[in-house]
Amino acid sequence: MKVTFAEPKQPTSGVVFIGVAAGEKLSPTAKVLDGITKGALGRAASMGRFSGKLGETVPVLAPAGLEKLTIILIGTGDPKNHDDLAMRKLGAKLVRYMRGTDRRDATFAFDLTGAEKVAQVAYGAVLGRYRFDKYFTKKDKEKQSAPAKLVISVKDAAAARRAYKPLESLGQAMNFTRDLVSEPANIIYPESLAEACVGLRKLGVGVQVLGEPQMEKLGMGALLGVGQGSARGSRLVVMKWNGAAKSKKPVAFIGKGVTFDTGGISIKPSGGMEDMKWDMGGSAAVIGAMHAIAARKAKANVVGVVGLVENMPSSTAQRPGDIVTSMSGQTIEVINTDAEGRLVLADALWYTQSKFKPQIMVDLATLTGAIMVALGHEYAGLFSGDDGLAGKLLKAGEEVGEPLWRMPLNDSFDKQINSDAADMKNVGAGRWGGSTTAAQFLQRFTNDVPWAHLDIAGMAWAYKTKDTMGKGATGFGVQLLDRLVADNYE
Repeated sequence: MKVTFAEPKQPTSGVVFIGVAAGEKLSPTAKVLDGITKGALGRAASMGRFSGKLGETVPVLAPAGLEKLTIILIGTGDPKNHDDLAMRKLGAKLVRYMRGTDRRDATFAFDLTGAEKVAQVAYGAVLGRYRFDKYFTKKDKEKQSAPAKLVISVKDAAAARRAYKPLESLGQAMNFTRDLVSEPANIIYPESLAEACVGLRKLGVGVQVLGEPQMEKLGMGALLGVGQGSARGSRLVVMKWNGAAKSKKPVAFIGKGVTFDTGGISIKPSGGMEDMKWDMGGSAAVIGAMHAIAARKAKANVVGVVGLVENMPSSTAQRPGDIVTSMSGQTIEVINTDAEGRLVLADALWYTQSKFKPQIMVDLATLTGAIMVALGHEYAGLFSGDDGLAGKLLKAGEEVGEPLWRMPLNDSFDKQINSDAADMKNVGAGRWGGSTTAAQFLQRFTNDVPWAHLDIAGMAWAYKTKDTMGKGATGFGVQLLDRLVADNYE
């Protein structure tokens, strides 16, 4: 969708949305058009009991005097609540109103103060318009992707364009991430996802792809064990953005990239297994964050590391009871091959901390079903032994609408992953506290670097439309990591 900003002028045709704040009968712009249409807008608002609530709409079709025009009064809510998230939600509601119509363009006219607010509306429209329609027929695709052009009428359009520029890049990164997560596993697999990372070179990101021979030399037995049952070779991808002095330690993000998870020999039930194409959501968030950070030329050094594997059952697959040696030298008894993501992250975390000596590490993973039992689809789980880092993440999540809830870590949970046959096992004792025992497992590979683990299993995919996100891939984590860097490490 092409978004442009223009100075206000009286519309004569097409679809025009007129913003009206809560408590107002009509906005100044609406009053002008109401005069031309001999009171049609005022009557429509009165008949529809229009109150100006955020996203509330009243259509006025072909009003007298402006017969070629369709006017939609849309509530902008209470001006006191016009924060970034509210403005984004408004933009999303605008484009959703258009979806399913035969109109391909629209003009939005607001009486809002501040270019930043208008820019946030445009950003919300970009997020709200997204739909993964690549595999629909051409006819269906045209119907589902309206509008194609969005003109925002606003005083000082030049200022709005400047305010929107960094958000435009962030929107591109978000939708790029959502595309990656939405693709089926016959399209996105370790090699092709690594190629998507390579594409970030055009933004100035340094990208290195490690294949299985290189990982074998590094001793990554935990990661390689997960992928050994697949015909697809595993990959580890390192992405580097150098926007600060070389002497400054980088911020490191690590992502789980299981491009399809059958559970391996501990195979999952068939019902819903198709959802496991998005078990690489953590890696996609890291890739998308690197896209956003590079696109806006962030003044920070950032490293993104993603472990990419496919977990399949076969004659060569890892078996329950196998013992593998991780890059750290620690041995792991594999009790359940469906607890594979932590094995991938174990080697990725150790590689990151040993090679880059980062200031902090944050890993993202669709790691456990247990976190969804605890937090549903409302929060991602945050695990960290560092209060300062946890606080920064909680604040960033609140600001961008990607909420986190801090979960516990302690020795009682850690003891549950001790093994009688190896240094540790990959699952805890029994079914309780599964998300925490998984986090305790990861902590053993951080080597005291300030670290946080985000379990995004309940947030990477949406089953219903909410705020700026429709059904499907959400891109959760991209905005969060970008804001974390912007607020704390530039």
